[in-house]
Amino acid sequence: MDHDTKKLFQRLRDSGLSDAAIKAAWPAWWTDDANDDRSAQADLRFALSRRLGVAPESLLGDRVEFVWHDEARFKSLGHDGDIERSILTSFGISIGRLIIRATPTNPDFRTFAASEVRAAILSSQPFVDLPSLMSFCWGLGIPVVHLRVFPLAAKHMHAMVVHDGDRFAIMLGKDAKFPSPVAFTLAHELGHIALGHFADAPAIVDMDDHDQAVDDPEEQEADAYALELLTGSSEPNVTTNIDDFSARSLAAAVLEAGPPRGIEPGTLALCLAHRTGKWPVAMASLNHIYDQQRDVWSYVNSVALKQMDDERISSDSWSYLMNVLHND
Repeated sequence: MDHDTKKLFQRLRDSGLSDAAIKAAWPAWWTDDANDDRSAQADLRFALSRRLGVAPESLLGDRVEFVWHDEARFKSLGHDGDIERSILTSFGISIGRLIIRATPTNPDFRTFAASEVRAAILSSQPFVDLPSLMSFCWGLGIPVVHLRVFPLAAKHMHAMVVHDGDRFAIMLGKDAKFPSPVAFTLAHELGHIALGHFADAPAIVDMDDHDQAVDDPEEQEADAYALELLTGSSEPNVTTNIDDFSARSLAAAVLEAGPPRGIEPGTLALCLAHRTGKWPVAMASLNHIYDQQRDVWSYVNSVALKQMDDERISSDSWSYLMNVLHND
């Protein structure tokens, strides 16, 4: 990079953007030979502005300005300031709209009650789990991806839903080694869509600290939607006949009790943890419920790659999308 390009990179970093986000957004076509080409320099700034949600004219000055500010609705952001909100909103909306454009639409799209989604899935599957939920979303034309690049170095979002016209995209942020926690997150975000929580907002951002959202009626409604979708009840009454149980015995119990009730065993274990507070035992039980640990993000994005169409967006935009979904 020449002096001016390094200054541009540093200016984006000083705005609060993470190095990973800037590097992912940097066009693959850029080379040192383009440093002296004024047209290429302009194209570089326009590409970065589109990908990061930055006002293009601000990249010519000293202060980077983000396109979206207070438009998104945040859940559990805590006491972070306007800059963090602007960065998360602008980056997320830019990515979300790109993902939507890369996904074929469903002309018959409509929202569904949790009971309807559950019934549709159970008509062909033994229980509602992450793969069946993802299939349902993609069938509606709602893409589901897991972001591997985040715009803030120190804070990751739990999940984000972007709304563009009559289209939606769900972007997961928090990874897990087992599918049941991610299934709940996905069902929760689907609840935000089905329950009409967007109003006029282009996005809803769920941050990591779910405990801060306990007094948020919309978060409670989305939780209830997710539980009804996953278990058949918005307030599942999960009990045990003993108070002291091991991870192995819990795994055996939910493997036996879950499927006949249309409940994925890992989900049933987490419901018990929510009811009893015995999260360490429940999380340890997942090691016995599933055959092996794996990064769930890799499964989510492998499905996404099969569903998105690279011919619907430019090759340059597709390259950027792959950077965001496959960063190791």
